Amino acid sequence: MAKFLDIHPVDPQPRLVEQVVAALREGGLIAYPTDSRYALGAQVGNPTARQRIIDIRHLDDRHHFTLVCRDFAQLGQYVQLDNAVFRAVKSATPGPYTFILPATPEVPKKLLHPKKKTVGVRIPEHRITQAILAELGEPILSSTLLLPDHDEPLEQGWDVKEALDHQVDIVIDGDVSGSEPTTVIDFSDGTPQVTREGAGDTSIFV
Repeated sequence: MAKFLDIHPVDPQPRLVEQVVAALREGGLIAYPTDSRYALGAQVGNPTARQRIIDIRHLDDRHHFTLVCRDFAQLGQYVQLDNAVFRAVKSATPGPYTFILPATPEVPKKLLHPKKKTVGVRIPEHRITQAILAELGEPILSSTLLLPDHDEPLEQGWDVKEALDHQVDIVIDGDVSGSEPTTVIDFSDGTPQVTREGAGDTSIFV
């Protein structure tokens, strides 16, 4: 059974955040709230947890995994940014955006899009997520928690626990998560292409 942690959405309790980070470092898989939707999260270099995400969501090889980063400095270690893209991404972070960008050698090959050699990155504006990232000291490998047999995302921690009780190690309840997905902006070729409209305003990239 998954451990259920009730973490305060404004002032996350350090001892509970430490439990989450310990689980990630031990190879665990977590379900956690973000400023868009609930997500599944693991350590970046953990192939077993990555496969668990694939199995839960029934993903294929074309899926763009996301590296959830604490800040822009951390994001810059994992993706390539020219000056124009740097300014565009910087203006929209933190917030409910995922950016598809060419990856640096820091990103494990299995996380890359097989043809484009790109990866998704984002910096969320969510205190629980930010507290976990600060304690972990590295990005979280993440994928939106949208189950294959569900038309709508799960928005409450108890619903997530009921659905994934034997498939994840920790479920975090941190008040209601956002109901819209992130807006996805693809900068693979250096120009912004909106590939999914979500919670983030797309007009700043037009």
